[in-house]
Amino acid sequence: MNRRKDRKNTSKNSKAKPRAAEPAHTVGSGTTDTTTQTAGPDPYAATSRETTEGRVYTVTGGDWDGMLDDWRHDERIVVNMGPQHPSTHGVLRLVLELEGEVVTQARSVIGYLHTGIEKNCEYRTWTQGVTFVTRADYLSPLFNEAAYCLATEKLLGITAPRRAQVIRVLLMELNRIGSHLVAIATGGMELGALTGMTAGFREREEVLHLLEFLTGLRMNHAFIRPGGVAQDLPDGSDAKIRDFLTVMDSRLPDYDKLLTGQPIWKNRLRNVAYLPLDGCLQLGVTGPILRSAGLEWDLRKVQPYCGYEEYDFEVPTSTDGDAYARYVLRVEEIHQSLKIIEQCLGKLEPGRVMVDDPKIAWPAQLTIGSDGMGNSLEHVRKIMGQSMEALIHHFKLVTEGFAVPPGQVYFPVESPRGELGCHLVSDGGTRPMRVHMRDPSFVNLQSMPAMSEGGLVADVIAAVASIDPVMGGVDR
Repeated sequence: MNRRKDRKNTSKNSKAKPRAAEPAHTVGSGTTDTTTQTAGPDPYAATSRETTEGRVYTVTGGDWDGMLDDWRHDERIVVNMGPQHPSTHGVLRLVLELEGEVVTQARSVIGYLHTGIEKNCEYRTWTQGVTFVTRADYLSPLFNEAAYCLATEKLLGITAPRRAQVIRVLLMELNRIGSHLVAIATGGMELGALTGMTAGFREREEVLHLLEFLTGLRMNHAFIRPGGVAQDLPDGSDAKIRDFLTVMDSRLPDYDKLLTGQPIWKNRLRNVAYLPLDGCLQLGVTGPILRSAGLEWDLRKVQPYCGYEEYDFEVPTSTDGDAYARYVLRVEEIHQSLKIIEQCLGKLEPGRVMVDDPKIAWPAQLTIGSDGMGNSLEHVRKIMGQSMEALIHHFKLVTEGFAVPPGQVYFPVESPRGELGCHLVSDGGTRPMRVHMRDPSFVNLQSMPAMSEGGLVADVIAAVASIDPVMGGVDR
């Protein structure tokens, strides 16, 4: 009963016609009032249906509410998965119409995690916007920061120093590994492979420990800034990164033993949540889902940024187009990211990590105090020890920000889930006029019905896990 490649979709795409209005009856006489029958149904009246408790009226709108009232026969039931469900990757609501265990219609309902991140950015300076966009896709915050800062730099007409670009690539690939590990771990948890979950989160902790050492925070780093990065890497970074590479090289083969070649795991994912290439292109799907259908599309190769054209790595693809292929590709992409990180260590030459422009860069190097927050005493002394003009300039740059020339720009990067783009509009002020993130989780979530309809309800879990949506990016 799984959704096979050669099986036709058995979903009923056409909705049932609304019921005709029932004639009104007089009370007590037992006769029908024929005058109300000829008047016709009221087009503004609420729809109703008869239940064992009496007549029930539906007065709300929305496509899922219409589907809930779309009853054709007794074998059809409508169930809700979420928004509080352990297998929906966050606060996602799935409305599923079932005939037995077969999904005939599937709809996703979003908006339960809406934070207004994009609108908040329009009331902050360009630099402060980094602290907001990093919280959108919270599993890949450094990609949000990179897309936003690269778009801002394109408006400014500047390019970050080479060392800053290498650091950006290093951090993004570390973040890609951590995100893919969460996708594998949560997918394993939802399908019953609990050992895969514990292993995935164990390795992710290694990633987060290293990111905390390099940037000061485990998540929501706000480390990539317009013009470069907040500060240089700390002493001992090279040894820490090489230790991480050694640990990952020793542990990754366990995933092949535990999951990749495991018969239960393969049978559970093969030919499930199938989506061919033409379906991916029509829905705008990118990332591992698109590459699992056979198209070698990776923005790091086709539209390089941050010097990715200098790195030697491969873009893994498959033609199977199912949930198992997406899992295999994510594991292989972890290997390729480790390969890129090792090359970054050879490209980390001494130099600046922020543009040499006093109108954009901070007047003094930001450092962290002994409490892990704020600025160190040495940093404050350096600012206060300079001239009064330098102090005023620092105050205005931090509170008011720098002005960006008017215009609009769109800059995409390859996040773990696909094309993550940032569209910025500037009116020439110190704050963005419009900020919009093209989040791949939002776009890829459209493929859920195509993957699920016609398959079993149990395979909906595998489909959502293979999409790997992050609701922070969907509802930003």
